[in-house]
Amino acid sequence: MNIRSLTRGDGVVIGAAALLFIASFLDFYSAPSVDAPSAWDTDVYRLALPTIFLVGFIAVGLLLAGRFLPQGRQFAGLPLQAWGTVLAVAAAWASLWSLITCPTGADLGAGAILAFIATLALAGVALFGAKVPALAGALVPEPKPAAVPPYGGQPQPGAGYGYPGGQQPYGSTPQPVPPYGGSPTPAPAPDRQDAAHHAAQAPAAEPAGDFTPFWFAVPVARPLFAEDGSPTPIAELAPGTWYLAVEQRGAATLVAQTQDGRRGVLNDTSGIQRG
Repeated sequence: MNIRSLTRGDGVVIGAAALLFIASFLDFYSAPSVDAPSAWDTDVYRLALPTIFLVGFIAVGLLLAGRFLPQGRQFAGLPLQAWGTVLAVAAAWASLWSLITCPTGADLGAGAILAFIATLALAGVALFGAKVPALAGALVPEPKPAAVPPYGGQPQPGAGYGYPGGQQPYGSTPQPVPPYGGSPTPAPAPDRQDAAHHAAQAPAAEPAGDFTPFWFAVPVARPLFAEDGSPTPIAELAPGTWYLAVEQRGAATLVAQTQDGRRGVLNDTSGIQRG
């Protein structure tokens, strides 16, 4: 799970789950001189626990699972987030009905009121979270990468988190890449005469069609799939890290290379930042 891929709506869902959990241990109804139990006492409340609290917890799990599992994951023909939305609305309706049908001579307890607030917030985010800009924004602000020089140019020190500074222009002999998080070993400066000799004898690199490799960063975490079409991701591209696009397939598909040399297909290129 990449915390940078969480939205403010996901934060509300997690907060609603915490509030619903607390409400389950509070008095659901209250009455004078009566020890009103919580919803976990099934001898008194036979329907409150399964229809409000358990359904709400399941809805939270499905909504969050739909965010982090590979796209297209379904259950009984429907996406996980669709199931989570339906259960969130059902929990909110059951909670509202428990307020309306408060027994005669009893008052609403803190558990019933907090449960309604939690399930109402949960259903609201599930229905409208993607449509409200305030909820669709990132929960953790993404670091803004520094200005990146043109492709093939010499990057400046510290030019963006994760930017492979020792990388050579596409088509040239790659330099050894240190382990992720390690300190790069400076490459020895080549002899000028040897460089001129090799440059004179080396054939000119042929352009690969109309595509020019470039550096890019993703706005949110996105899966990278194998080039053989396997549905299982081989890596996850994280925001704030630069990756190299080495090939374009179709209008919105790129073949990307990670810092450890793995190559894969990025199907969702919307909102990427080119270096």
